[in-house]
Amino acid sequence: MKNNQAVRSVPGQVVLGLVVIGLGVLFLLDNLNILNFHRAIGFWPAILIVIGVIKLLDTRSPNGYLVGVLFIGAGSVLTLNRMGLFNFDWRMFWPVLLIILGLSVVFKALAGRRQRAGDIKLADSSDAVIEVTAILGGFERRVTSPDFRGGEVTAVMGGCSLDLRACALHGEAVINVFAAMGGITLKCPPDWTVILQGTPIMGGFEEKTVRPPDDSKRLIVRGYAIMGAVDVRN
Repeated sequence: MKNNQAVRSVPGQVVLGLVVIGLGVLFLLDNLNILNFHRAIGFWPAILIVIGVIKLLDTRSPNGYLVGVLFIGAGSVLTLNRMGLFNFDWRMFWPVLLIILGLSVVFKALAGRRQRAGDIKLADSSDAVIEVTAILGGFERRVTSPDFRGGEVTAVMGGCSLDLRACALHGEAVINVFAAMGGITLKCPPDWTVILQGTPIMGGFEEKTVRPPDDSKRLIVRGYAIMGAVDVRN
């Protein structure tokens, strides 16, 4: 399981590295008067497409795939609008946003109904693996799983705060985080060893925990903070 997670985290970092290399080459060619790259800066919505691709490569949850598709869709529409191939009216933005929010509410309601229709064992273990998504809003939750095994937390122009101090950890758990213009706060028990493996992009990862003498309980926090912040504390 650990190896699979490690393999999945590589493609997103590869895409990010290739994008940075490509930007460096373009700016170099512009400074050498070989290519006029300043006109291409107007196509900044393409950055949204890159963010969406990174999210798709780094997620395993339906909500994560939805966030990635939304970023790619928004970036594609705005890029086509810049190219004059698609006439995008900003008055369309709010109705489309309402439709997306409505679909998100329906999706979560159906997912919750399926979970309640499951057996008691499934209900009792629902907090063992968390899946939290906050878009244009805030989410605050206290998790009390006796066998916490990690999960995925996504915040897009919103905030997520998870209190894990009542959880029990046996061995190692991994939380994949994705904060895009938003913030994620994780509160961990003092006997957990926190290991940050995040990639900040005009954002930041910060750990405010006290390292325990025994590192048998390890929480690995990996992912991306894109113009956002991830804060882990006791």
